[in-house]
Amino acid sequence: MKRYFNDGNIRWGIIGCGDVTEIKSGPPYYSIEEFSLEAVMRRDEHRAKDYAKRHNVPKYYSNADDLINDPNVDAIYIATPPDSHKFYGLKVADAGKPCCIEKPLSPSYNESLAIVEAFKKINLPLFVAYYRRTLPRFLKVKEWIDSGIIGEIRHINSKLHIPPSNLDLSEEYNWRTDIKIAPAGYFDDLASHGLDLFTYFLGNIKEAQGVSLNQQKLYTAKDAVSASWIHEIGITGVGSWNFGTYDREDLVVIYGEKGQIEFSVFDENPIKLVSESENLELNIEHPKHVQYYHVEAMRDYFSENVSHPSTGETALHTSWVMDKILGKI
Repeated sequence: MKRYFNDGNIRWGIIGCGDVTEIKSGPPYYSIEEFSLEAVMRRDEHRAKDYAKRHNVPKYYSNADDLINDPNVDAIYIATPPDSHKFYGLKVADAGKPCCIEKPLSPSYNESLAIVEAFKKINLPLFVAYYRRTLPRFLKVKEWIDSGIIGEIRHINSKLHIPPSNLDLSEEYNWRTDIKIAPAGYFDDLASHGLDLFTYFLGNIKEAQGVSLNQQKLYTAKDAVSASWIHEIGITGVGSWNFGTYDREDLVVIYGEKGQIEFSVFDENPIKLVSESENLELNIEHPKHVQYYHVEAMRDYFSENVSHPSTGETALHTSWVMDKILGKI
């Protein structure tokens, strides 16, 4: 902690205390030792007050600047929709405070780059909530890969096919499918998790391309994306994300010279290993608060000088891959 703070406790503030912070991410910021949640902000003051009361948070704000500049807030978690990440991220950097930002880092590589450079300039840590890098089920997959049990990796194939939701069919507003906030719709929100995880497993991607369109016309954002890529170490990859299919399919297969590994990015299906020497199927559940280990790893970064697996730099690479697939760069 002494690298950035005077004592052993870091007081956090949350900008955007919406649904994602209720169970998935918010509670770890006050339940993990050496962290506390000092303040929350939401534009709707009544909802901010309600959240603060239910989670025993001392302060609440309806203006982000008031939270960012609160002298009793040491670090800030930005949990707003991605189109505002750059706006708030640069404000936090100007205030000289460490920051964690929800994924994706922003809707574009260029905006992501601006955020990363702002924190790099002042030499303060920037984390991004690609929390799957810290979940036990995916750490087991990485362990299998790194052990060489399936030999050299040849290829990765990813499919995420989901039927339209009732919300999609209702034509009610949803920021996740608003082209102004998330141009590629659920691809921005969901595919980013998978692509980030694949680079964690197999290293950075050196080239990527894809096709994308709006097939269903249920909303303004795109709903179908297909892609191919190659990792720097020569592993090929293909992916398909479609949000208008008849049935749900969430499956990733990693093919090696001596076996293969299967897992789901979102569904809690068993992870499977088939090789010359092993045939395993493991059920590894997520914690109640799915970002718990991600937040705990930030605590370890500050207190024990342990590197964190999901930083601004790693998330920036994911933003680059996504923009390449969508033909933006």
